[in-house]
Amino acid sequence: MNNKSIDFGTLAIHQLHTDGHHSHLAPIYASSTFTFDSAEQGMRRFSGEDSGYIYSRFGNPTTDATAQAIADLETWKILNEDGTPMRARALLTSSGQAAMATLFISCLNAGDALLATSSLYGGTHEFITKMLPKFGIKTYFSDMTDVTELEALLKANPEIKLVHFESPANPTMQCINIERVVQISKKYQKLVSVDNTFATPYLQQPFKYQVDFIFHSTTKFLNGHGSAIGGVLIGRDLNAMQTYVHQTHKLLGVNSNPFDAFLVLQGIKTLPLRMEQHCRNAMDVAYFLNNHPEIANVHYNGLPSHPDFEISKKQMRHAGSVMSIELKGGYEKSIDFVNKLQICTRAVSIGTVDTLVSHPASMSHAGIPREIRLKTGITDGLIRISVGLESIEDLIADLEQALQ
Repeated sequence: MNNKSIDFGTLAIHQLHTDGHHSHLAPIYASSTFTFDSAEQGMRRFSGEDSGYIYSRFGNPTTDATAQAIADLETWKILNEDGTPMRARALLTSSGQAAMATLFISCLNAGDALLATSSLYGGTHEFITKMLPKFGIKTYFSDMTDVTELEALLKANPEIKLVHFESPANPTMQCINIERVVQISKKYQKLVSVDNTFATPYLQQPFKYQVDFIFHSTTKFLNGHGSAIGGVLIGRDLNAMQTYVHQTHKLLGVNSNPFDAFLVLQGIKTLPLRMEQHCRNAMDVAYFLNNHPEIANVHYNGLPSHPDFEISKKQMRHAGSVMSIELKGGYEKSIDFVNKLQICTRAVSIGTVDTLVSHPASMSHAGIPREIRLKTGITDGLIRISVGLESIEDLIADLEQALQ
């Protein structure tokens, strides 16, 4: 089967795997270790001469099948400059946070610096401000919508080795012009990484714009049902992914487990169908809230009023299913609204089949100092909504009664 010639939805369903027993689905290899036919074979596997499995922290058939399925979707129909199909390698991790940590630790050394966008998931922001300094790694922040500032930072700080951003960003829905940021970064020979969790490869493929690394929290839309924690790191440099990135992954011990990998693999099969419905519902919810007298602001990149509407439309299939809102009554009114919801679920995370509502300032971004949160638009009254797959009539009715 030519993965580059078939439809995305077909590829999501027909993930390739081999187990020698003609299993319809990729089996769950619940084994911590793998046997050798001889001592010599074990030696060859450890030296790299034999590509067989050794130990599930190093690699496992189920986790590898899931990782490859995601890599195939991220490179779907992308061609190299010579016209050949692009290939990428992926490593499945125990969480999205683990994928991010593997990327930063494998690519940055003491004395290097990271340049990150200002609007980030709270866990990412805490890691780069609280953990990376312990490794002698400094972080600079840039809005990245101002490419003049971006270039000035890269020019003035040659120690920057990696440029990282989210698009859309959590929870402001800020969208970055991926192509332009990559062009400027490559002018100064920098690596570029993107957190593509909110978009998924169905809505956005950053590899089209020559980014070096993509990572996801597979917990979110890729799994889609809130049943497994996981992450994935995908790289276009096959040698890097097979050597120093894999070594970091292995030595940190951040591997996924076969059970969670299996659940993610099954979720991927319905990814296109789910994302289409997620996005339809989100657009209807966004327009409803945007026209409601109790709402002060709706931050959703699918609305023409969003500052990044045009760039989102250019590089995404749809705008996604996550948005944030601010009520006119401020913090007190926002909390009252959340407490009155009857169908929407009060929980952190995104990307499940049910609609999830959370308060970033006290939950996902609670570890970020208030003055920094406010600078990036995360006000005390901001509410994040991950729109699910419920009947749109029921969703809007629930939101309406909670706003009254």
